Amino acid sequence: MIPRETIERIYAAAKIEEVVSDYVTLKKRGANLIGLCPFHNEKTGSFTVSPSKGIYKCFGCGASGHALKFVMEIEQCTFVEAVKQLGKKYHIEVEEREMTAEEQQRQDNRESMFVVNDFANKWFQTQLWETPEGQAIGLGYFRERGLRDDIIRKFQLGYSPEKGNPLAKALKEKGFKEEFIVNDVDTKIGVGVVGKSEDGRLYDRFRDRVMFPIFTVSGKPVAFAGRILKKKENVGKYVNSPDSIIYSKTNELYGLFQAKQAISRADMCYLVEGQMDVISMHQSGIENVVASGGTALTKPQIRLIQRFTSNITVLYDGDAAGIHAALRGIDMFLEEGFNVNVVLLPDGEDPDSYAQNHDSTEFIRYISEHQTDFIRFKSALLSKDAGDNPQKRAALIKDITESIAIIPDMITRQVYIKDCSERLHIGEQVLTNEVIKLRRKRMEERRKQEERTESEQVDVAQQEPQAEVAVKPAHPQRPQVTPKTQLEKNYYNLLQLLVRYGERPIEVDGNVYTIGEVIIYTLEGDEIKPPYEVFQTIMDEFKRHYKDPGFKAETFYKFHSDPLISAMAVDMIAEKYQDVSPDFEARLGELVTQLLFEIKLTVINMQIADLEQGLKDAQANNDIDRQMQLLAYQPQLLEQRNQICKILGNRVISV
Repeated sequence: MIPRETIERIYAAAKIEEVVSDYVTLKKRGANLIGLCPFHNEKTGSFTVSPSKGIYKCFGCGASGHALKFVMEIEQCTFVEAVKQLGKKYHIEVEEREMTAEEQQRQDNRESMFVVNDFANKWFQTQLWETPEGQAIGLGYFRERGLRDDIIRKFQLGYSPEKGNPLAKALKEKGFKEEFIVNDVDTKIGVGVVGKSEDGRLYDRFRDRVMFPIFTVSGKPVAFAGRILKKKENVGKYVNSPDSIIYSKTNELYGLFQAKQAISRADMCYLVEGQMDVISMHQSGIENVVASGGTALTKPQIRLIQRFTSNITVLYDGDAAGIHAALRGIDMFLEEGFNVNVVLLPDGEDPDSYAQNHDSTEFIRYISEHQTDFIRFKSALLSKDAGDNPQKRAALIKDITESIAIIPDMITRQVYIKDCSERLHIGEQVLTNEVIKLRRKRMEERRKQEERTESEQVDVAQQEPQAEVAVKPAHPQRPQVTPKTQLEKNYYNLLQLLVRYGERPIEVDGNVYTIGEVIIYTLEGDEIKPPYEVFQTIMDEFKRHYKDPGFKAETFYKFHSDPLISAMAVDMIAEKYQDVSPDFEARLGELVTQLLFEIKLTVINMQIADLEQGLKDAQANNDIDRQMQLLAYQPQLLEQRNQICKILGNRVISV
């Protein structure tokens, strides 16, 4: 058995477009990529890869899935072998073994900590919107900063009260264990929304602050940043969640969860520094933006962006010290193959203030007119610092060649060498030789490191069991949706909403339920059985897992261990729902209700048809008792049909 945590790391690291590109030539088409399907012969490409959704789908043969499933089918290998292959590709060590009691405990700890963060996130929002203090102070601050209410809700901003320890009390009343709400710096267990004083008293870590939740790529609240509103001596402007077994500030980017689809659509990401920069740019209409959170960029953060684009534009407010500190981080973008541009905003402006005073068209126009590629930007910046000092100019040239040397694409390197030769007034061959020397040095260092790693793994490799016999997994086919059978069609559409939005809350008769709960318990209450066993399995799986920490229906079903469920989920995610109105997601509750009534109406029509056939059979057999029994039941069915038809606007669904 491979630990779940390892599989999740591989799911997170594996970019579907990179995995597929190893086998299929892909071309850009809008937000997606398209190529010839490797699973059947075709002359016109119908094989589509969606980077934002992390799936592939062939609209010719129906093949679909995620990165691991693609490797299983293309290589005709088992799940474990596919995991190992992707682990090697993304430099993630994979150990196949049983989870120890300690590892199981660690997994349980992670899940408990996500539950605490989810509770705290909702609690902070309640304080902001539903308490006088939160409305006056927290909401007042956000509105003074020019934020609209819909943007405040979009980023789930909150407020932590000034006095007492109300969050600590609320968490204890809910039964959360102290070890998960307080952070232990040694074990890194506990999310740290609550602190503990030397005398053992609990206190709210973020009191008297407006709250900015930080989300994982999949949308789980993993940490918080709290901004103080009143200046206090020896008190920092921001307090952040401590590092824990679920959170490291070097592995997260603020706003990526909200920005990932826009980044994929635009094939471009804007990088800024702070949370308010991200939020204000969203409000101005620019959504493909993330923030580093004021810390130096790391490779894990860069690879998060790389899942959605290889084009990055860094926005600076012109602060020289900040720009110099960020240069090393941008070198890492070049090393990962990014196309990097830089924009300096006007004096006295930062992305937040500029977005507040300009709409998206004006902002994007400014970026377009003022952006420059990173190598030119860096050479101009360092040339200004070096002046006519020969030693500084020599150091400048060495610095520039180091940046060029880490660019993986040879043609791009050569273009930059030629450009810098002209700008820095130094021979092109000199720069080329220096770049070659630096690349050879890097390659030699990498080779030595790989040799050391291989040597350390020899003993482990010798002890590994023999690999299982490769078996090509049968391609799971989605059950045929017959147009003649309205029940099958409506059931499929309903479960499509469950798979894509199952955890979303909707209001029913004054109570709030998830969409999945409404679907499942309504169908069960009306004793309506699904037409396919897999449909029932999908509903049963939701009932078992929708209360799990951080449950996201789309992610849960897409990566389900049952290949049939996973394949169906990918189909449901890839296909557009039949309703394409602009307010589609706002109408989810209405759509669910409508489909439930249509299913019930279809079942009643089928019962009426069966009844009428039964009457004919009873008449043919001269069975008076059976005729009377059916005639007595007929008005009840007809009345039920009439009531549902009125609700649906007198639209009768044929069967």
